[in-house]
Amino acid sequence: MNVVELLGLPALEDQLTRLEPLLLESVVTGDGFLDGVTTHLLAAGGKRLRPVLTLATATSGIDRATEEELLGAVAVELVHLASLYHDDVMDEATIRRNVESVNARFGNLVAIVAGDFLLARSAEIAAGLGTEIAALLANTLGELCRGQVAEVRAAFEIRRSEDSYTEAIAGKTAALMATSCRIGALTAGLPRETIEAFTTFGRTFGMIFQIRDDVLDVIGSEADLGKPAGQDLAEGIYTLPVLRALADPEAGPELRPILGQPLSHPEREKARSIVASSGAITDSVAVARRYADQAVEAAGAASADALGRGLAELARSLVDDLPLD
Repeated sequence: MNVVELLGLPALEDQLTRLEPLLLESVVTGDGFLDGVTTHLLAAGGKRLRPVLTLATATSGIDRATEEELLGAVAVELVHLASLYHDDVMDEATIRRNVESVNARFGNLVAIVAGDFLLARSAEIAAGLGTEIAALLANTLGELCRGQVAEVRAAFEIRRSEDSYTEAIAGKTAALMATSCRIGALTAGLPRETIEAFTTFGRTFGMIFQIRDDVLDVIGSEADLGKPAGQDLAEGIYTLPVLRALADPEAGPELRPILGQPLSHPEREKARSIVASSGAITDSVAVARRYADQAVEAAGAASADALGRGLAELARSLVDDLPLD
């Protein structure tokens, strides 16, 4: 997914080119070992989706980003990277972005401390951007933790409710997307009603993004995902497609006895097959489409120009390119 292309704002390419050295500079300390850890996933690339949202919101994809706007984008990306370091420890993941995960290469303890270091650097940058942005980022970190705890508490729970799932993804994914848009709007000094509309877009966009990711965890491949497919199922994280399949009168009785415990590779593949062949994928995409409608409305309220149209197209594309066969 080429986010800049989907947004239709080619000037963002220049903004991202300027962002990369700032990202590296923000995590390099001069300690060779620590620098190798903190730059590991940065060097592996990534879509830079959250910084794109910040910069697009701040500049409308037209103006040249100020240093303050670029630093806002750095702050949100560092929070995202830190969450990946910590998530991979909890998931015992070995691959991330098609490279060895930080915990697999350097060990769990180093990965956790390095993730904490990235959060500290993000907080330091946010503090330099003013008290409102510093408080916003601190609150977002709390939301991320709350969402993650909600997910951990529901592990291997085959009676997990959809409300529990929604609460978890609103915290662990949508909160940072909303903050990415809000920081862009704040650093640009936009009117309050525009700031709120961009924030709503980010929140609803984050919900679509996570549901999409959860659908792809069931029907995608390791090559596409950059990590093993079905990983959530194996680890007892029952997402919307799985919950819908469990509620299905035909798929549920076959799926339920497999779940509730860690899965071997054959069991994981069988569970994926059951979920994928049920109506759960179509149901989940329909839920994502409802969030997309809300995102499109918020994008239009935030901006009537090319940026609003681009954000609306980005939100729709997350749903429209999902294979439903």
